Amino acid sequence: MNLSYWEYQTWLSNIDFTIVGSGIVGLNTALHLKSRFPKAKILVLERGFLPNGASTKNAGFACFGSLSEIVDDLNSHTPSEVVELIQKKLDGLQLLRQNLGDDDIDYKHWGGYEVFLPQDEVLFSNCLSKMQEVNKLLFPIFKEKAFSEVANTFGFKNINQNLLYNKYEGQINTGKMMEALLYKVQRAGVKILNTINVEEFTEKNGEVEVKTEQFQFTTKKLLIATNGFAAKLGISEVKPARAQVLITTPIKDLPIKGTFHLDKGYYYFRNIDNRVLFGGGRNLDFKTEETTVMEQTAVIQNKLEELLKNTILPDQDFEIAHRWSGVMGVGAQKKPILKQLSENVYCGVRLGGMGVAIGSLVGKELADLI
Repeated sequence: MNLSYWEYQTWLSNIDFTIVGSGIVGLNTALHLKSRFPKAKILVLERGFLPNGASTKNAGFACFGSLSEIVDDLNSHTPSEVVELIQKKLDGLQLLRQNLGDDDIDYKHWGGYEVFLPQDEVLFSNCLSKMQEVNKLLFPIFKEKAFSEVANTFGFKNINQNLLYNKYEGQINTGKMMEALLYKVQRAGVKILNTINVEEFTEKNGEVEVKTEQFQFTTKKLLIATNGFAAKLGISEVKPARAQVLITTPIKDLPIKGTFHLDKGYYYFRNIDNRVLFGGGRNLDFKTEETTVMEQTAVIQNKLEELLKNTILPDQDFEIAHRWSGVMGVGAQKKPILKQLSENVYCGVRLGGMGVAIGSLVGKELADLI
């Protein structure tokens, strides 16, 4: 450990709370801990030079789920569990907007749509047959029906010409959200160290010894908020799930407005700066996408381009400007893992691709475990 006295004393001594991960959950945990314990010394460790997982890589959907996703959830969760999860998403989105303000996250309330391909006719019919049941289930939350059937007015081709719509969904600018959150956390006096990879930790004498690639130090409490990377720190209930994304160059008079889901939410697209942002497709190769390696694969990227050309932007010339991938944390249940692991170690992980919606709330609840 080649640290000076000043470096060690300023950044790595007398730490009350150390948070692993500077994504949505980690930074909200830091904010709420600072609110509860104003004099506490809080340190956030981040493995990337930016929050490196899903928080800066997502599509910016401020949503609670498509109808087909909810219908699918009802096959593996009780109705009360489904309602509880949707309520958590809505509460989390409200907390995000309250914390940062709609202007600073570029929040737009333009609604959300679900698009069905011709081979999904059975799925579409099933969703229509379940729509009244789901609307009734969610009525205590929204006080009116959440889902309705609307016509395709966006020029999409090779699809069922009726879409499913809900007016409660919105969208944000992911970069602006994380910039505003980082600014707020740093102004609160929380220290953030980037490019620090935590290798392991052990509890000793009522504290936690943390070993990174660069140094070791002790902290009174350790809070893990690494989501898709949680298995690397011993939380085996979380599996990584890579999501691949691309974005086009600007397209004049682009008619797409709102958020769009396709194929049970495995694909998703939207308009941002007159570009189409399009991601998903891990259902084409689940095993390969169960990784923390942030790369792209030909099988998924080719499928995204095919759907752009034949369905989303038919008869429209376009170019791909950029491609990237992020890593989510998933598991057998959609409910996040939020618990105390040992005397001084806690975790808030497995957000299941719902980080924008529930990340703020999970961060608050993680802080409240202390």
